[in-house]
Amino acid sequence: MRRTLPALLLLLTLAAPAAGAAPQSITRDAQRDVMLTIYNGNFGLVKDVREARFPAGLGEVRFMDVAALIDPTTVHLRSLGDPAGLKILEQNYEYDLLTSQKLLEKYVGRRVRLYQGDGTFHEATLLSTSGPIFEINGQIHLGYAGRLVLPALPENLVSKPTLVWLTQSRSAAPQRVEASYLTGGLTWKADYVLVLDAADRAGDLTGWVTLDNKSGATYKNAALKLVAGDVNRARDDRRLGRVMEMAAKAASAADASRDFKSEGFFEYHLYTLDGRTTVKDQQTKQLALLAAADVPVTKQLIYWGAQEYYRNSYGVPISNQKVGVYLELRNSKEHRLGLPLPKGKIRVYKADASGSQQLVGEDWIDHTPKDERVKIKMGNAFDVVGERKQTDFRKLAANLWEVEWEISLRNHKQEAQTVTVIEPVPGDWQVLASTHRYEKIE
Repeated sequence: MRRTLPALLLLLTLAAPAAGAAPQSITRDAQRDVMLTIYNGNFGLVKDVREARFPAGLGEVRFMDVAALIDPTTVHLRSLGDPAGLKILEQNYEYDLLTSQKLLEKYVGRRVRLYQGDGTFHEATLLSTSGPIFEINGQIHLGYAGRLVLPALPENLVSKPTLVWLTQSRSAAPQRVEASYLTGGLTWKADYVLVLDAADRAGDLTGWVTLDNKSGATYKNAALKLVAGDVNRARDDRRLGRVMEMAAKAASAADASRDFKSEGFFEYHLYTLDGRTTVKDQQTKQLALLAAADVPVTKQLIYWGAQEYYRNSYGVPISNQKVGVYLELRNSKEHRLGLPLPKGKIRVYKADASGSQQLVGEDWIDHTPKDERVKIKMGNAFDVVGERKQTDFRKLAANLWEVEWEISLRNHKQEAQTVTVIEPVPGDWQVLASTHRYEKIE
């Protein structure tokens, strides 16, 4: 037994870094590249490339200035110069950030100094942060009209979110490493502006990408990619509360000199910015997405029915029903578009008699592939109204009805208007008689 004990002690000393060795810190100053991919679901993928020097053998490395809303379970570190020579043995994420309240909490029960205006001070014991409450010369003081000074910075408090790795490196030579991780607090959306011509037959369409960064980090001169589509993520309720709390605690710029290149990516669409951009923390940034002139549009007036109209008896006319106004455009090259349109809000403007642009409608559009149609709900017509009146209702069996409706449309404009009547009739049905031609679309 005496012969095996020294060998065991030797193995234990080899399994830890050298005593007293200061951890190697890798700050944002060592950053050589950053790549940012932002998704619609309030998260993003960060790839942070930095120049680093790892201690030969075992060592502790602190990777600083990462996003405050980082998901530490997604972190991956790899060496770009010597992948086989660097191993990660342990990983920690330190987010117990330095605040005045945290400092006080660390010093409860410990000695502090209370300075007066003339420079003199009292030695005191901090009993509680609520007040705060001190013990001075055996007496309890609720608060103190002076300046509280702490003797030193407590352990395990950091000023910025930090990743800490225990590494095994075969070389102390400088090398580039890439840390990749997912973080919350990053989102993007598309915003569109359509300016109609006088005849409502064409318009100029511009699209903007709006980025919102509340992740707790700045991404300087980043290569930017955007993913459009509904990417599923497994929800982790253990982290959700903290992420939402930090996001709740968490200036506007425009850049129209570059374009986005679109490509299919898995079952989504990927937009890559031509060039680089800086996305600051707590910043909303807009980047040009598209610009198309004289896009053909079609204005439609639609009078909608409802399913319940065909299974109930109505004794009085249903009047003053609104006639909806819609614009439709085709996302094709023939119509001066033809690129995947990410979902977003579209605002439509038109010049009045004085030439001043006025808002005439606003709606959301969904992710729209090329060659598909975009329908925009503008509002309701003012001078075109509808009315429906049930002229007959008979229940023939338990699940069989015979219903007759009379639909009246009134136009108070000087020009003729075409109105499309859409009746969402439920179940299996057939039209027994009609005064106008109709088409069964579904």
